[in-house]
Amino acid sequence: MTKTEYEALLKRIKDGLSDENRQTVERFELPPVDVMWEGQKTFLRNFSEFPKILRRDPDKVLQYLAKEFAVPAERMGDKAMFIGKRDPDDFTRLLRIYVKDYLECPTCGSPDTKASKENRISFLLCEACGAKSTLKGKYA
Repeated sequence: MTKTEYEALLKRIKDGLSDENRQTVERFELPPVDVMWEGQKTFLRNFSEFPKILRRDPDKVLQYLAKEFAVPAERMGDKAMFIGKRDPDDFTRLLRIYVKDYLECPTCGSPDTKASKENRISFLLCEACGAKSTLKGKYA
């Protein structure tokens, strides 16, 4: 097979792909945030879903959100309570930042990671590519 035949085949395959097939579908998605307000408290009603999907310790996720909002927070069964009124978009934004900083592999971008600690240093171990990188915070 010559180079021109090969390039012609590649072009034919590329033309046969629809725009839908070219777009990559993100397999990792956060569920929508379910917030309820009661007085000056905000309840994240589906809090327990996030640590399960993220495969992280619920206490660390809650600690991260509380620190970022700069308010006290506590777990109450499947939900979490934060002092003050918070917008659902704020939770979504912070959870996306958490995913980027503490979940996604910086090498390949895979969400299949786990956190480990060695000699007081936290590492992010990627189960997809095997990369090992340091974590800058303590919330993984």
